[in-house]
Amino acid sequence: MVLHIGCIPGDGIGPEIVRETRKVLDRVAEKYGHEIAYTEILLGGASIDVHGVPLTQEAIEAAKKSDAVLMGSIGGDAATSPWYQLPPDKRPEAGLLAIRKALGLFANLRPALLYQELAGACPLKEEISRAGFDMLIMRELTGGLYFGERRTTVENGLRTAVDTLTYNEEEIRRIAVKAFDIARKRRNKVTSVDKANVLDSSRLWRDVTSQVAQEYPDVELSHMLVDNCAMQLVKDPAQFDVILTENMFGDILSDEASMVTGSIGMLASASLNDTKFGLYEPSHGSAPDIAGKDIANPIATVLSASMMLRYSFDLDREADAVEEAVQKVLREGYRTGDIMSAGCVQVGCTGMGDLLAERI
Repeated sequence: MVLHIGCIPGDGIGPEIVRETRKVLDRVAEKYGHEIAYTEILLGGASIDVHGVPLTQEAIEAAKKSDAVLMGSIGGDAATSPWYQLPPDKRPEAGLLAIRKALGLFANLRPALLYQELAGACPLKEEISRAGFDMLIMRELTGGLYFGERRTTVENGLRTAVDTLTYNEEEIRRIAVKAFDIARKRRNKVTSVDKANVLDSSRLWRDVTSQVAQEYPDVELSHMLVDNCAMQLVKDPAQFDVILTENMFGDILSDEASMVTGSIGMLASASLNDTKFGLYEPSHGSAPDIAGKDIANPIATVLSASMMLRYSFDLDREADAVEEAVQKVLREGYRTGDIMSAGCVQVGCTGMGDLLAERI
């Protein structure tokens, strides 16, 4: 199989972590008989330096011609970088928002997995962290409160702000279908999170999600109010498999879930459109203060590539091999500085990439 992968190294530590991830992907291709054709794409500050803008039409077209896109990190130090002397629509992050829109990426996937080897970093009680958890938050990315009509006016002498939360049934249906499809690759359980006791949009969300569930009799569906879900994430995170929710709720809950893992350097993410196409990137930032020092943790990007193999290419066996390699390296006691603990062996970004590739 030939995998056409758009590759966005980006800024800061991006080129380093993408380099190590490609090393792992190349080893996967070698072992399992695939061929990878990479197309390098400039985005963010790297594009500004060459083209004067954070995203070009040529970059968009190159991404669209790919089967999937692997990205490192975008942006720099807002206090010192000349990129942030530019107008807001010319800064690095504007390119990221633009490419998401151009590619129609409406489904954001944020896994939160607690490795037992890193359980000591989990801020929850030991009896909770000992049980472990492995969940995935599916957040609708292009609708809801963040994209509704908004205005600020003066009424009766008082400034009054209005933000509109709007969803139609097709926007809900397509994200629900993604959630149920992905649940079938996991443990066949979807928890749909809403505020149906108050909001009309949530009542529609619950109704449409229930309709979609009828097409997936092998997947268990439950509904949960968002305030209860926020509590359950710290009380009993092991109960969750796939959490499906709208844009604002997903923004909040995914950050909460990421914190209970104890290390942002381990967190992958993906954004999908209505085909198999996805953009895969780590959840962390560009960390310009450590760029070029060979100390960044590439594991989040490597795990993002594992998601790419699973969801864009349906290569579950290969994705399993990448995830097992991560577990092996952690079990053997190797750590980058951000997850270092007593008794372990500290390695750099390059060293971690070598270890992961060797264990495929």
